[in-house]
Amino acid sequence: MSDARFEAGLDWARVWAKEHGGSLAAPARAAVGGYAIGAWLAGLRAAAEVPEGEPGALAPERRAALEEIDPWWCPRWPITWQRSYAVARQWWLESDGRVDWAQLPVETVFEGEQLGRWVRAQRAGWAELDQEQRDLLAALGIGEDVELAAARAAAAAKPKVSRVDRFGAGLAALAAFVEREGHVRVPRTHKEGGVSLGSWLNNQKARRDKLTAEQLGQLEALGVGW
Repeated sequence: MSDARFEAGLDWARVWAKEHGGSLAAPARAAVGGYAIGAWLAGLRAAAEVPEGEPGALAPERRAALEEIDPWWCPRWPITWQRSYAVARQWWLESDGRVDWAQLPVETVFEGEQLGRWVRAQRAGWAELDQEQRDLLAALGIGEDVELAAARAAAAAKPKVSRVDRFGAGLAALAAFVEREGHVRVPRTHKEGGVSLGSWLNNQKARRDKLTAEQLGQLEALGVGW
């Protein structure tokens, strides 16, 4: 791309950014004043991925010129995320920074973006975000869904029950049922000692080929035979 063509595109990039809150996260098919700004930026982002010094790499001075307009014109994460962020920032600016993101209705749509869904997804997936993404969100007052994070941490901290342990619990419940009732005809919805015994027994039948000889013997000893 010649310097003249780059400068012409840069002028249109400034126009686009001015109309979109300073962001250059334009869709690939975007146009401004009849100029295909989306395709122009997409081509430059592709060039920015080429290692410096190799054919097709973006010249440092051109990268700097674009960063002067928008420091996040070519982020490490998908440009679609940056575009949604730009919409969230515009919402925040138009609200004079007074936004309770935790209470934003999930169905909120702004500038054609599913803003409510996007914000909820960022708050829920905070741990998977790049630190710079978190910083950008935090600047708008968007943070992690702490209640959801706490629930996940609590679930992760719970001791894992092995399949062998679950089988043992089911077998003990079945033994109690047999001792009381004198048979193994357990109703499907029956619970015994906190164990959904009917479902457990049907599950063992469905996966009997995966049970060990010892487990099959333990079931047989209680009167179970398939």
